[in-house]
Amino acid sequence: MKNYQDGGEAIVEAFRNMGIDYIMSSPGSEWSPVWEAMSRQTVEKNAGPKFIDCWHETVAVDMALGYTAVTGKMQAVLIHAGVGLMHGSMAMLSASKAEMPMLVMSGESTTFGADPEIALEPQWYGGVSEGGAHRFVAPIVKWSTQITSHATLYNTITRAGEMAQRIPQGPVYLNCSLEAMLHEWKKPDELRRVPPAPKTQPLAQDVQEIAALIKTAKNPVIVTETPGRDPAAFQALVELAETLAIPVIGGRASVYTNFPKTSPMWLGFGNLSYVDDSDLIILVCAKTPWYPPNKRPGVGKIVSISENSLKAQLAYQVLHADVYLEGDTATALRALTQAAKPANGDAAKIEERRKRWTAEHEKLLASLKAAEEKALAVGTLDAVAVAAVARSVLPKDVIVCDETITHMPIMRPHLDLDEPQSFFRVTGGALGQGIGATMGVKLASGDRPVVLFVGDGSFLYNPVIQALGASNTYNIPIIIVVCNNAKYEAMRKGHVIYYEGGAAASTTHHYGVKIQGPEYHELGQHFGLFGAKASTPAELKQAFTDALASVKAGKTAILNVVMTK
Repeated sequence: MKNYQDGGEAIVEAFRNMGIDYIMSSPGSEWSPVWEAMSRQTVEKNAGPKFIDCWHETVAVDMALGYTAVTGKMQAVLIHAGVGLMHGSMAMLSASKAEMPMLVMSGESTTFGADPEIALEPQWYGGVSEGGAHRFVAPIVKWSTQITSHATLYNTITRAGEMAQRIPQGPVYLNCSLEAMLHEWKKPDELRRVPPAPKTQPLAQDVQEIAALIKTAKNPVIVTETPGRDPAAFQALVELAETLAIPVIGGRASVYTNFPKTSPMWLGFGNLSYVDDSDLIILVCAKTPWYPPNKRPGVGKIVSISENSLKAQLAYQVLHADVYLEGDTATALRALTQAAKPANGDAAKIEERRKRWTAEHEKLLASLKAAEEKALAVGTLDAVAVAAVARSVLPKDVIVCDETITHMPIMRPHLDLDEPQSFFRVTGGALGQGIGATMGVKLASGDRPVVLFVGDGSFLYNPVIQALGASNTYNIPIIIVVCNNAKYEAMRKGHVIYYEGGAAASTTHHYGVKIQGPEYHELGQHFGLFGAKASTPAELKQAFTDALASVKAGKTAILNVVMTK
């Protein structure tokens, strides 16, 4: 009978001391030592991480990603050997591109049953041991290594966790030897709580240089993409923009709510015509704001404000920045607002600017309202009508997640998302992650309703059954809105762009476009989940109302929204 603590306890103790709340897992047979340590935690009523069986590796990694996006706290993911690692690698790549800290681990044998002193299951010989699975994912994570000894197990885990949380943040991967986990481990007396990563500070001279540029600029414009990940940065950006009357435009990669629609300085998303005559463009947490990337915008200088402006994980990036302000974004923006506060002689210039941009803001809101009235009058559902109905029914504290390609860019300006952490989108260009990430957002958000808008094509990339099963098992209810236009519209648009007037365009005979999908709203029936189909605004309004009641009762809801395009 084994009655001593082993490497499984070292792993759980490391998780405790890093403040990890959850172990997201698609479990594998190497993790018996960890399961024993978790059982001991339960029996002895010790504090420590909770366990969620996600049924699929992509769901596990994406749940960790979504949870961290809301809380800022790194989580742990345990998956199986090399095969499970490959399943989870797509989501790990997205975590890298999103600069999301995460500790991912899988294991394998290093003795393959050849050591008579260690009794191993036979699958580790000629089966699931890859002889160094960390090699597979090294290019897509911030750091990876192999743990081969119980003596280095604990400190390698805590070191990896600390590295994941340093700027630039990102996922780390550890390939852990089963033999190291099975070896006896005695808890050292000197173990400590792992401290949080310190915030980096902008240089005072950089703040002053950019403040001087703002004071002399006649037509400054802010373009932003990701500061809303941090609520403090969101508020600091509002203060800067409204104090100095600088309009804010959401850039190409606006994957969070970065600025409130109700602010008179809000000018929507993607309309970069406003920067054409700008003599100062201020990029706030922007990674790929321009397209085409080689065309320099504006007529003046470009400033980049970010903790990490230059993204090593991108194959190509052009910011055209003349000046950088690097450090914690909220700290940098607050310092800049203070340094650029208008003197008495600047008041008239700023008020004139405020009047101009407030008028543009009101004109934009009026055009959005007119578009909604026109769309709703038709009686069917396009992106504008869906957004208008959603805004009329969903509560103010709703969180919207997105995994559409063609619909959300149209819908988003019509949604009233005025608070930080009210919108999330998985970055990285990989579809099939929306449900898992949305579940992670919900897990972190308590009673707030969370809604995923997902295209029918994107939905089919998701491990749907596994995600719904985990949602049902762990009481993580979300609303899934399948924007069903029965096609991969992005495929069709790309084809037409490249072959305008070609054979497909002239005959509407497109390959890889049409989807003969299932009745999406029925897919949750095996778990007793709510489903509804809607093809008119009235039907969609009722479906949202019933879906909200379902999630309040603890059950995920799937809405099959039949769209005209």
